[in-house]
Amino acid sequence: MSTQHTDIAALRRDMVDTCRKMNASGINQGTAGNLSVRTATGFLVTPSSLAYDTMTPGDLVEMDFDGTYTGRRPSSEWRFHRDILKNRPDINVVLHCHSIYATTLACHHKTIPSFHYMTGVAGGTTVRCAEYATFGTQALSDHALVALKDRLACLLGQHGQISLGKTLEGALWLAIEIETLSRMYVQALTLGEPPVLPDDEMARVIEQMRKMSYGHAPDAEGVNDIARPKSLVS
Repeated sequence: MSTQHTDIAALRRDMVDTCRKMNASGINQGTAGNLSVRTATGFLVTPSSLAYDTMTPGDLVEMDFDGTYTGRRPSSEWRFHRDILKNRPDINVVLHCHSIYATTLACHHKTIPSFHYMTGVAGGTTVRCAEYATFGTQALSDHALVALKDRLACLLGQHGQISLGKTLEGALWLAIEIETLSRMYVQALTLGEPPVLPDDEMARVIEQMRKMSYGHAPDAEGVNDIARPKSLVS
């Protein structure tokens, strides 16, 4: 089950901070991109056509899963935010951006293969590219859900990328990793299509990432047999 945020004022501040970090990291620009977080009664989503530099916590839009909202007009992409949160109880945060290299691959409808072990951060052997559909439509949301099946990230054909997380920090980290992975793949392609790691190796990679909470938190349970907190060693 997902954990809903109860301190809405703090959540609003954290969302604005994350939006500005999206721009500062280079994965987003202008009024492109959007962000949502699950709450106890629905979700908060960024408003339409408002630059993050001027956005305040009060500008974030409260939405219910029936599509009704309070406050400013929500992002044009509210449908896929709603549908992903509704269909994925394992995640709390949906981050969408038009990062340059991920979007470059998306413009060619390229799936990112397991050319590098870090492909596993998205939860599988590939980062899929969803079929193209007009922005803001139910068709785009439907395509995104298909591409995100058993995954934490996907590309959107001729559009951008979506990254998911349990936390704002996790979703932002993943979006940056997907952009980095995309850049590596674009550059690798200049030498030809790179070889890919076999599925059995990727299964080991993904399991190792799961055990180590890769990229998200220290190995607090001591499941990594290489390094363990002293407090867990008798």
